[in-house]
Amino acid sequence: MFRRSVPYSLLAALLTALLGAAVLAAAPPARSAAAPVRVMALGDSITAGTGCWRAMLWHRLQTTGYTGIDFVGGVSDGGGCNPGYSYDWDHEGHGGYSATGIADNNQLPPWLSAARPDVVLMHLGTNDMWGHYISTATKLAAFTKLIGQMRAANPNMRIIVAKIIPMSASSCSTCPADIVEFNSAIPGWAAGLSTAQSPITVVDQWTGFDPAVDTGDGVHPNNTGHQKMADRWYPALAQVLGGATPSASATPSASPSPSASPSPSASPRPSASPSASPTPSPSSTGGACTATYRVVSQWAGGFQGEVTVRNSSAAASSAWTAVWSYAGGQQITQSWGTTLTQSGTGVTARNVSYNGSLAAGATASFGFLAGWNNVANEVPTVRCTLS
Repeated sequence: MFRRSVPYSLLAALLTALLGAAVLAAAPPARSAAAPVRVMALGDSITAGTGCWRAMLWHRLQTTGYTGIDFVGGVSDGGGCNPGYSYDWDHEGHGGYSATGIADNNQLPPWLSAARPDVVLMHLGTNDMWGHYISTATKLAAFTKLIGQMRAANPNMRIIVAKIIPMSASSCSTCPADIVEFNSAIPGWAAGLSTAQSPITVVDQWTGFDPAVDTGDGVHPNNTGHQKMADRWYPALAQVLGGATPSASATPSASPSPSASPSPSASPRPSASPSASPTPSPSSTGGACTATYRVVSQWAGGFQGEVTVRNSSAAASSAWTAVWSYAGGQQITQSWGTTLTQSGTGVTARNVSYNGSLAAGATASFGFLAGWNNVANEVPTVRCTLS
């Protein structure tokens, strides 16, 4: 029988090729991991000192497979939310700051330069509501400037803007109606600025949020309120992280307007923003606690102030108290983020339920409105203690 022989060298070459193909099929080359999506939470004290919605949102994203993310910003809460699980502490929330102030003072560009976000979650405007001084048109003009600065930093910035949560009339009689007017204008404003390259999504944080139930002071969310906020942010952010372009407005049906608030008597308009470098009080120590006082904005007969308390010890604390005295007859009329009392010249401020626990290095901020004599509004020294 005739047989056609195969040269040995050809067999060896075939075997080598087959083995090489098998190895390649079994072990494909590893792909380089994609850089995480950088997400900046931009806001005021609702994002900062009380911003535990950030922890809840981070946790839900992680447990639903969105692990390639990095929360970024120049501020850290030091883990002060203590939710029982790990989360990314970084954010760009600044207690007492207003949208108009951030825009007027061009504070956003350096924050963007340092954090380099791909996505911005923005809940801003609460501090623009106090006193009925700033028109909706002025607030939206500030928002427009901020959007322009975001796109200057990153032309592909994806932007998620909130219809802000409501405030109680007991905290500010004119604020509920002003917030409704502002929130009602946001979808149309966003639609006019949204682009395919840099889409703007609107998230309705107002509907279904009850300041009597979901806040501790009529302004700042409690745990229930934080959970509602996280739940509202999640679908829009998940859609962005999934690579899809969200619809121009991710909002529920139109919200009913609350009963009209009485219009206040005409008042001089305050400066709409904090100074670019506000003058803080000297940091004061008591029980490894430091506190800083600053005037956020000031106008004839009134001003807005803020105090930031820091746990400067190496251990966590469960409560804090800050005290100071006024020398010029200042009288506090409203406060938020604290239980505050004033007796004569002396002021005592204590934590509320959601911001008393501070990890080592963590901070909590609270704010207030006050009157002054239009002559001197000296910055007092604040002393604080931890327990």
